[in-house]
Amino acid sequence: MKSDQTKKSFEKAPHRALLKADGFTDEEISRPFVGVVNSANEIIPGHIHLGRIAQAVKDGVRIAGGTPMEFSVIGICDGIAMNHAGMRYSLPSREIIADSVELVAMAHAFDALVLIPNCDKVVPGMLMAALRLNIPSIVVSGGPMLAGVHRGRKVDLISVFEGIGRYRAGKITEQDLTEMEGCACPTAGSCSGMFTANSMNCLTEALGLGLPGNGTIPAPFSERIRLAKQAGMKIMELVEKDIRPRDIATKAAFTNAIAVDMALGCSTNTVLHVPAVAHEAGIDLDLDDFDLMSTKVPHLCSLSPAGPHFLEDLYRAGGIQAVMKRLQGTNVLDGSVMTATGSTLSDNLAKAEILDEEVIRPLENPYHEEGGIAILRGSLAPDGAVVKQSGVAPEMMKREGTAKVFDSEEEAAQAILGDRIRAGDIVVVRYEGPRGGPGMREMLTPTSVIAGMGLDKDVALITDGRFSGGTRGAAIGHCSPEAAQGGPIALVRDGDRILIDIPARRLDLLVDDEELSKRKKAFVPPQKKLTGVLKRYAQMCLSADKGARYKD
Repeated sequence: MKSDQTKKSFEKAPHRALLKADGFTDEEISRPFVGVVNSANEIIPGHIHLGRIAQAVKDGVRIAGGTPMEFSVIGICDGIAMNHAGMRYSLPSREIIADSVELVAMAHAFDALVLIPNCDKVVPGMLMAALRLNIPSIVVSGGPMLAGVHRGRKVDLISVFEGIGRYRAGKITEQDLTEMEGCACPTAGSCSGMFTANSMNCLTEALGLGLPGNGTIPAPFSERIRLAKQAGMKIMELVEKDIRPRDIATKAAFTNAIAVDMALGCSTNTVLHVPAVAHEAGIDLDLDDFDLMSTKVPHLCSLSPAGPHFLEDLYRAGGIQAVMKRLQGTNVLDGSVMTATGSTLSDNLAKAEILDEEVIRPLENPYHEEGGIAILRGSLAPDGAVVKQSGVAPEMMKREGTAKVFDSEEEAAQAILGDRIRAGDIVVVRYEGPRGGPGMREMLTPTSVIAGMGLDKDVALITDGRFSGGTRGAAIGHCSPEAAQGGPIALVRDGDRILIDIPARRLDLLVDDEELSKRKKAFVPPQKKLTGVLKRYAQMCLSADKGARYKD
């Protein structure tokens, strides 16, 4: 056992003395040490209940003959960090989470890990750590919250964000907005639509590193506690069989996960996180892997914010296992891959059932013929840009418009709320990329206001920043190279014409080469005075098309 480094032989008497100071008995010290990585805190609704999940995991580990040792990692609530300087810190936290898990696990020679994340950057951060360390590991999330109900209509956090625009447009009263904010997030858990946290929890299950049910069992359900106990017991089986994360998360498994991503219509942030996770396993994924899969896999599930269903509906329809069972008919899944159950994917799917044909549509009757995400390239984004095409109105799939350019999210939001954006405009928000932000802020506030004001069929937004999984509409992010690197988005001026053609995968700035050459010669990037984490991240991060991860 790896933990023998801390407890075997007479030389380790001081180590055992410290473990006994923790209250561990000789019997407990003799067993495999299982690190229980808990991101619980009293800030994030998705984490407020994770103490109970961790206790269930530890119970399961003890039942199966291991010794659990809990430790904590940080987490940031993207919703609370949204639309102010705090959002710059969210994406960098992913790298810090991965590093902190590595530090504690290696320093204490754990034999295995059970990782308990929820919310946007914590899930990929823990996955990165699991694949980097490559000791037996299982992920068990805290699960999604239930949807709220406002005056007979199901609502979620995005309903409140879009409510700001609806209030500004005079469609609802301030009292309506206040009522909605009081019922949109009724339970603990990750916000109830197919936003980034739930997208990554679902893809963790599809990847095989989470047990069946990990992505969709609602946070308040007792089944979530039972799943946590099962994860604690199952990790001991993986230790015994020496099944490690890289045995599970192979290139074929990542391909499976991308297929599920397309069927679900996941957050565009998966295009940042999945390649960053794969890189830790020595697997190279790029934007074309996502775009190619989008042409093979139809969009089968229409979940909030683009559709009427919520995670609880997907759970009742059979969950991620049912989605994967449906995809067996597309010949894109490799059923031979190993999973955290200790069995192959094909063995797991033999038990799966599709219980609602509207929530998980048949292959011959999808919501859209192509998958949820498309990758655009062209003179405005030579290295690629990302759009959640399943959330784009048909009227906006191909559109030529006039650029309205802003050098920060705040400037763009003020213009939208100030009625300075008109039908036919294309809002360009730049210097918000990984390096230029720094931190690649999410643009949920401006996109939600556009949607709430009823402009989502008339106005597009393009940015070198990124979007929340809660964004819908013609919102095109990750524009690469970013403005801070002198990418073409830095050269756009008010009044320029831009062509968006999602079916053709094009994003073009309609300015002649001679004029662009003049602008490029005169280009001087703005300088920001940076300190601390943001300074280090700006110096170390790669571009969005490379997952915005640290350089090797």
